[in-house]
Amino acid sequence: MTPTESNPLTRARLHAFVEGRVQGVGFRAFVIDNAVRLQLTGWVRNTWNGEVEVLAEGLQQNLQTFHNLLREGPPAAMVTLVRQEWQTYTGEFGQFQVRFSV
Repeated sequence: MTPTESNPLTRARLHAFVEGRVQGVGFRAFVIDNAVRLQLTGWVRNTWNGEVEVLAEGLQQNLQTFHNLLREGPPAAMVTLVRQEWQTYTGEFGQFQVRFSV
C-alpha cells in the first residue's frame, strides 16, 4: 500500500529505516516530538548498523507528513536514505516510545 492508494483520513502503518548521520544527533527525540505532534503511535530505536528504525501508526495524511520529516531530520543529522514500507494499520500501540537498540 502506498499513501496515494488510500484515503488520507484512513489509518495506516509506516515502517522505515533511516540512513546517514542519524545516531548521536537527537534523531530519536526529533522522531518522538513529531510523532506526538502528529498523533502517531509506535516506536523508534537505533540499530546496530547505525540506522534509526521507526514503526508508526496513525492517519495516512499524518504519516505522510511524518515520512517527509524523517527525510529531513533534525539540524545536526544528515539523512542519506529512508527505506519505507507502507503497511496495514493494526492499532497495537497506545503511545509513541523509544525501544532498546538492536
